[in-house]
Amino acid sequence: MTRWFEHDRLRYGVGIEDTFIPQIRPGHRRLDEYELTQHYSHWREDLDLVAESGAEFVRWGVPWYLVEPEPGLFDWSWTDQVAEHMRSLGLRCIVDLMHYGTPTWLDNAFLNSQYPERIASYACAVAERYRGVWDDFTPLNEPIVNAEWCGEMGNWPPYLEGTDGFLTLVRVLAKGMVRTQQEISAVNPDAVFVHVDAGFRYEGETTPLSRAILEERRFLALDLITGRVDDAHPLRDWLGEHGYTDEDLVWFAANAVQPDVLGVNYYPTFTTIRMDEKGGKSPVVAGTAGLRDLVQLYSARYGLPIIITETSLVGSPEEKIAWLRESEGEILALRSEGVPVVGYTWFPFLDLVDWLYRFDEKPADAWMLDFGLVNLVRGGDQQLARRKNAAFEEYQAIARRHRR
Repeated sequence: MTRWFEHDRLRYGVGIEDTFIPQIRPGHRRLDEYELTQHYSHWREDLDLVAESGAEFVRWGVPWYLVEPEPGLFDWSWTDQVAEHMRSLGLRCIVDLMHYGTPTWLDNAFLNSQYPERIASYACAVAERYRGVWDDFTPLNEPIVNAEWCGEMGNWPPYLEGTDGFLTLVRVLAKGMVRTQQEISAVNPDAVFVHVDAGFRYEGETTPLSRAILEERRFLALDLITGRVDDAHPLRDWLGEHGYTDEDLVWFAANAVQPDVLGVNYYPTFTTIRMDEKGGKSPVVAGTAGLRDLVQLYSARYGLPIIITETSLVGSPEEKIAWLRESEGEILALRSEGVPVVGYTWFPFLDLVDWLYRFDEKPADAWMLDFGLVNLVRGGDQQLARRKNAAFEEYQAIARRHRR
């Protein structure tokens, strides 16, 4: 049977931002994007808008911390409704199982010795309950970004810092990704795995990490789960210096899993980063040249079908329309050259609240970012009304054209 990503057609989708960091501490508020954007109360309207846009699929995440409020105890009351409505609308859901945050009961978050088995058990429960409705899964969104925020910069639990922290997080996240895919495959042999990575691009000199290490470490999680990290790997010595053992690499090689589709996230205004001699970072506008570069890099390295799983920009409707047209043109050019790009996702579909909200006291509206094809506008009743902007119609026209 030919699977959806094996058809020679470009599919359009959208995504709803689903970052969940439920842990609080002095100066750090809970960050739940569904709560902040009122998706919990407007979910039916939001999904109706997704269907109206012409999207064939939606990237949508399960809030693990709410679905499994206690270890092994699941509450499906809300997700059952969402799954049924997606089915009735004919939307394929690429399920985000882990979008950064763990439940509060998991002591020390990703450092908990049971994390790989806990995430796998939860993922298995989701896959088993919704088999035939939800069959497409992302085991963990953007592992390298996750490792940076949780393990290198100390912003999110377990609040590690530095290179040791970063690499500790990559290792445990990768083990969780492997165990998740293994457990889902056991209960749903028809499952499709869409692994999603944020492939940063770098310009300039870097310290304390060399440009060579930065260029390679963006691939590290995918290289680990696919069993590619051996003695010949460019980062092997660096990993050894920071605690990776032969036993670690043997385990990944013995348990290697293969994505079916590789998701590449690309934002034209900040995916490319210029580094100065002191390690300072500043974003660079790279446009379609950066998109082409990343897609070609990931395609050549892994030889898998590619989906653009996130792309968009903060700006006026006219700027969004321009990016829709430019990025569509570049994707079509890549496909004509034989690069297997099978999907395109505008992400986020709705506006979102900047992650920096977590570290501030200002209201959510002060941190609202105008990414969406649908804007969120607060009314006197404090509800966030959904307002389609002109880019919605442009996206709709493009998506419908590719469904013919």
